[in-house]
Amino acid sequence: MSGWRKALIAATVGVAASAALSISMSPGHAEASLVAKYNCVGGVAGSEGVQLEARITPRLAEGGMLNVGWSLKYLGNRRFGSPGFFAKGSQLNLEGIVDITGAWNGQLRPKGGKEQDALVPGSQLVVPEGLSDAGLVQRPGTIRVTPGALAVRFTPAKGEVMVNNHKLAYPGGTWTRENTEAEFGDYLNDLHKTTDLGAAARLDFTGTQVSYISRRERDLSKIQILLDGHPITDGLVEPGKDANGIPMTGTKAQENLWTSPELPYGPHSIQIVNTEAKTAYVDAVKVITGELSEPPLHDQATCTLINDPGSIELTVPGATPTNSGTPTTSGTPTTTGTPTGTPTTTSSTPGHTGTPSATNTNGMGQVIVLPRATGTKTVTATASPTTTKYVKAQVAKTPKGGVETGEAPEQGRQPYALIAGGSVLLMGSATGGLLLRRRRAEHAGGIVR
Repeated sequence: MSGWRKALIAATVGVAASAALSISMSPGHAEASLVAKYNCVGGVAGSEGVQLEARITPRLAEGGMLNVGWSLKYLGNRRFGSPGFFAKGSQLNLEGIVDITGAWNGQLRPKGGKEQDALVPGSQLVVPEGLSDAGLVQRPGTIRVTPGALAVRFTPAKGEVMVNNHKLAYPGGTWTRENTEAEFGDYLNDLHKTTDLGAAARLDFTGTQVSYISRRERDLSKIQILLDGHPITDGLVEPGKDANGIPMTGTKAQENLWTSPELPYGPHSIQIVNTEAKTAYVDAVKVITGELSEPPLHDQATCTLINDPGSIELTVPGATPTNSGTPTTSGTPTTTGTPTGTPTTTSSTPGHTGTPSATNTNGMGQVIVLPRATGTKTVTATASPTTTKYVKAQVAKTPKGGVETGEAPEQGRQPYALIAGGSVLLMGSATGGLLLRRRRAEHAGGIVR
């Protein structure tokens, strides 16, 4: 191979390598994700627990706005379940915690909610597709994003639900279900009937109030109502009389025969007991849920990490630091009335004190994502202030400009300087090849033209 060709190949390789190292990631261009797995227990998760997977992706946009998004899905077959009968509009809300350390110290609390259809006990709840929160990062340098705990809160919809037939239990006596003609007006054109003394119908429910719905008709048995196993008053319900206490002469359907006082939200029971050996009816039970100012403690689930998702480091571009150095967050309302048992982060919550870590930018407004692997020696262009090692992030898109390890390109080199260096290398190689040929020709007594 001629000297000219060898020199040309060497110069071309040098220029190509220099050009590859000069590719950088602009804000919001490269993305890396962490996968966190949670086990949730209590409340809508039940005692056996429900597992969730969250894919956590931080994005640093122009102007220093850091957004952390979570995408969620169930793991396994277990699901969050409805604790009762509720009208359409109940909300399942999730709130995560993300610790930010390094040049900017604080927390983000990504939130998201999902409205549910009408529910009965045991209905599967649909989780929100994602959570998000954002904060304005005004201090240049390296920040570290680490996911923490997760809380699940269920808020039942305000409303009324009619419950009848097989959804009630009939623990005492013999009851028969009768289909009725539409002109009677019974709920769903049926009701349950008994003539046994002591026969009972029972419903366990979650809500704030309950009513006994049935017929008024001549010569019916007197009924005793038990709420949570106890009578509210000594008086009995008399379906054989109208609302004024006058014996009935006809039939009225779907009459509200008894309503409980308002109850604290939570699980309760109503029992309808026949006190005579005469006809008694049960048409339906109306479950009422009042408006709740905040998610009830009863339905809250607490989630803890069951894996080590690691951390992601991002370099905030060089900018003029603020005079206070205090991070500014947006979309992160303060949670008041946090219920007991709210999970805490797996790592301590750093305070924003002391001198921030040294600025580590290339002066070109570039963002660098640096996933690291445990036990793997990592060489980066960013000086690491500590010797802490981080679990490698699951990279959704391989950042451009680095080698296959996912490392960032070396900082501080301008692409024009590198290309110029490659050009010099090309010219030097060509000149060296020409001189080599002249020396060989002189040695042989020839002349190179």
